[in-house]
Amino acid sequence: MPEVVVRKGEPIDRALKRLKNKLDSEGVMDEVRRLRAFETPTQKTKRKARANAKRAKMKSFRFNS
Repeated sequence: MPEVVVRKGEPIDRALKRLKNKLDSEGVMDEVRRLRAFETPTQKTKRKARANAKRAKMKSFRFNS
């Protein structure tokens, strides 16, 4: 679980923004949204295909640069 330590004298708004960025980067909110409602087998297949395509694109980009 991501956590953010509020530094001395730091506004709460800034700490919340850091927490939000951390949650977004780790995909926590996407997972929560996905688990909130039932996902049909077709939706699950499409989601996994999109994730695999994104992973393959990043992998090829990383090794071709």
